[in-house]
Amino acid sequence: MPGRRAASLLLLSLIPAAAAAYDGAPFYGYAVEPGGGYPLSLPQTLRATIAVPVSRMATRPADTLAELYPALAACWQAPGGLARPGDGAGDIEITVRLALRRDGSLIGPPRVTYAAGTAGDQRTALVRGTLDALARCTPVHITAGLGRAIAGRPVALRFVYRPPA
Repeated sequence: MPGRRAASLLLLSLIPAAAAAYDGAPFYGYAVEPGGGYPLSLPQTLRATIAVPVSRMATRPADTLAELYPALAACWQAPGGLARPGDGAGDIEITVRLALRRDGSLIGPPRVTYAAGTAGDQRTALVRGTLDALARCTPVHITAGLGRAIAGRPVALRFVYRPPA
């Protein structure tokens, strides 16, 4: 039984000592620890899903990630002849991986990492249309603070399009 006791103690040591419920207070990106806080960093890959086409264009430079993603998708338009996918599949999806400089311009060409809901010529039109839209929307207008935060970080942007019935 000594092995069972050791295993029980190990499992108990992995449980957090004090798990507190979220109290609704705003969190500004700093962890408060005894002796001071430390700034939290952004994840390595920034990810977002955007329903396209975007209904409105941004009127000011993007200052947050929530404002950046629609600004990157604002130029996307459905390529001609893009029809509803068959076999009961609902949406057409395409994911593009890219990186931006501090000024909002692209670092190298974007890479399509996933495309679903189309095949053949429609898939080619979807990929070309998405890459053209990113070329039209960049350099994206961002603030200096957001530019410093995202410069060089990979962005995985997933466009989801629901063709009309």
